Amino acid sequence: QVQLVESGGGLVQAGGSLRLSCVASGRIFSGNVMGWYRQAPGKLRELVASITSGGWRNYLDSVKGRFTISRDNTKNTVYLQMNSLKPEDTGVYYCNVRSVTGGEYWGQGTQVTVSS
Repeated sequence: QVQLVESGGGLVQAGGSLRLSCVASGRIFSGNVMGWYRQAPGKLRELVASITSGGWRNYLDSVKGRFTISRDNTKNTVYLQMNSLKPEDTGVYYCNVRSVTGGEYWGQGTQVTVSS
């Protein structure tokens, strides 16, 4: 059984910061990509940031320079540090893990609300 447990969402004013955490439990193949997606009302779910097991990172253009994704492989945890938050960052943020073997897992989502 694989489970992703997210935390760190909340309400913050524009310009503030939040740090999201996602702890993965269960057996996950070591070769994988961990990432954060978000979905705002009326919009499609989009990949915000991802990081491979080798440390390669990718970011949505609109969050580059403001968000930082990291992972701690000893704790099976992925983080998303979000700085200089904007109202446009509001949405439900989902943790995702994709294994090179084909497995894919999702967290339950955590709400991030940025007020103007």
